[in-house]
Amino acid sequence: MRRSPVVPALATAALLLPLLGAAPSAARPPDAPPAEDRLQRAFADAAAEYHVPQSVLLGVSYLQSRWDAHGGAPSVTGGYGPLHLTDARTALAGASHHSEGTEDPRGDDARPPLRPAPTTAPPADLPARLTTLPRAAELTGLSAEALRTDPAANVSGGAALLAAAQRDLGEPLSADPADWYGAVARFSGAEDSATAAAYADDVFEVIRAGERRTTDAGQRVALAARPGVAPDVSQLDDAGLRAARSAGTECPRSVSCEWIPAPYEEFGDGDYGNHDLGNRPASQRIRYIVVHDTEGTWNGVLNMVQDPTYVSWNYTLRSTDGHIAQHVKAKDVAWHAGNWYVNAKSVGLEHEGFLAEPDAWYTEAMYRSSARLVKYLARKYDIPLDRQHVLGHDNVPGTTTATIPGMHTDPGPYWDWRHYFKLLGRPFEPTAGKRSGLVTIRPDYAANRPEYTGCETRGEPCAVHGSSAVRLYSDHDVNAPLIRDIGLGTTPTTGVNDVSSRVSTGQQYAVADRWGDWTAIWYLGQKAWFRNPRRNPAAIPASGRVITPRKGLDSVPVYGRAYPEKAAYPEDVPAQAVSPLPYRVLAGQKYVVGERVAGEYYYAVTFDEASHRVVTGRDVYYQIQYGHRVGYVRAADVTLSTVR
Repeated sequence: MRRSPVVPALATAALLLPLLGAAPSAARPPDAPPAEDRLQRAFADAAAEYHVPQSVLLGVSYLQSRWDAHGGAPSVTGGYGPLHLTDARTALAGASHHSEGTEDPRGDDARPPLRPAPTTAPPADLPARLTTLPRAAELTGLSAEALRTDPAANVSGGAALLAAAQRDLGEPLSADPADWYGAVARFSGAEDSATAAAYADDVFEVIRAGERRTTDAGQRVALAARPGVAPDVSQLDDAGLRAARSAGTECPRSVSCEWIPAPYEEFGDGDYGNHDLGNRPASQRIRYIVVHDTEGTWNGVLNMVQDPTYVSWNYTLRSTDGHIAQHVKAKDVAWHAGNWYVNAKSVGLEHEGFLAEPDAWYTEAMYRSSARLVKYLARKYDIPLDRQHVLGHDNVPGTTTATIPGMHTDPGPYWDWRHYFKLLGRPFEPTAGKRSGLVTIRPDYAANRPEYTGCETRGEPCAVHGSSAVRLYSDHDVNAPLIRDIGLGTTPTTGVNDVSSRVSTGQQYAVADRWGDWTAIWYLGQKAWFRNPRRNPAAIPASGRVITPRKGLDSVPVYGRAYPEKAAYPEDVPAQAVSPLPYRVLAGQKYVVGERVAGEYYYAVTFDEASHRVVTGRDVYYQIQYGHRVGYVRAADVTLSTVR
């Protein structure tokens, strides 16, 4: 069912009228804060009542929710409100998650398809980090309903939890934020010292830098910078947390990380799972990082990745505190993207979340932890930090025509790519003049709210929410038909899992035409139009390399993988078919290039590592942004040029 905004349970009539648009500002009592400043006052009041420094309360809330209330809807881990107070049992009781995709996660024709189904259920006993809201109710005397739906009550609950943590540590309710490191670490709900420390370090980084933004409910909130704050990190020694289990992990020191291995095992009839051993990057380069969401909660997902008959990925990231579990070494090949060529050249990151739940929001703690991990991997393996190399699972192409309809669509339109790349230190900015022949998609996430259907019930509207995606039409008119993807073979819809007629933040395309506030791009072999008004643009000018069919060719084929030519395979490795997708690049069209790659295939279809081979051919390909997904064209078929 679609969630509707809930009226705050503790609101008085005077507070409700402005929210409903029924009272002019002159009717407010003289000491009442303006409607758009009400949340800021709530932080001040809660800080004063529970004797918590306001900067600490604001810093913790920013790391949890960036001060958003999400209309009273729970996050993926059952967290509510600006302080992300967790009541997972209540949230999970009404959840009905689903996602599209029937792909073989391994994506290799040389091995029988593997399409496992998750069989695990949520744990009967929830950890303390998922039940902070009931504890806040005990401390404040406020009802659970109020803590879930009233932002001011929620902030009070967070302040009460911080004060209780400070007292439990035997620390005074000091006005100095530097004295609250241990309480902040405990607030994270982490069970180990490394996770708690990483969380607290992030909060104090926010406090030192300061933040200012307008929330999803139109509330203006500011945290003044406190650059000199140096917290007492020794308080963590008395927090009673277990030591970190980071041995064997490949993570930066700035995150908390533990090793929970995916098993490499045989399980009968010569079959094995759930990944392949390799020798990357010595044997083949790692070129991609693939962002997924889990479509499940932390404990269940960890159970699945430890099942040898299931599939695998390299890392899982937890929503509540950004904690990371590594499952597959970077040298080995995990089965996660549904395309063997991409799997063999990528690292897969699963983020705790659901793509068809717009209000099952991702925490700032997880975004930041993920960004640190990606920056570390990018430096270590020389992976460019752009949207041609940091892919969503929804950007990975099908391997053949038959596999296109079954490809997954996560993390979906609600993953905030613009914010993510800002955290990566690579914000999307204009790189050319206003009339450039290329654009980078970059809508305002909060203000960009395209309608989607099918989040809970097929055909029903999804909750209105910010989005990274921009919808495409066959003409410069919102009533024109949506762009059709011939590979899917279906009529395009506004379904949340239908990627046929949408582009995503950070993706780059060649401009095909302009008409007033509309821009057309080359997309899936056709002109695709999107609204791009000057005052609120959905895209910014860009420069880069493009391909077009070489002179004399009417069109060239597009491939879902860059495999070598038949002559490149040794006798003991079966040659893999180089089969084009049903797509073409037509003469006169241009598509943005990600990079130039050699044809390559990793042969690994048995448990015996001695039989594995990396086959490299003479054929060269260009990776291009063809539609919502990337594709590959033979370099011999196209001409390369630069657009500035």
